[in-house]
Amino acid sequence: MSTNEGLADRVIRVIIGLVLIALAVTGRWAPWGWIGVLPLITGLVGFCGLYQILGIKTCPMKTEKHQQS
Repeated sequence: MSTNEGLADRVIRVIIGLVLIALAVTGRWAPWGWIGVLPLITGLVGFCGLYQILGIKTCPMKTEKHQQS
């Protein structure tokens, strides 16, 4: 399982997750607010299963530097 979310994507997911959970805790949007756990976890981990299935990557490509001997 490799990271397939970029920094901006991860920050947005964490913020959305926390807002939805806060709405559920305060009773304003319960029980649907608990769905905020999903974006919170995917944002913290950096991996989204749906992105994997669809072949989407928002993280920058890592390049390997070849050493010359």
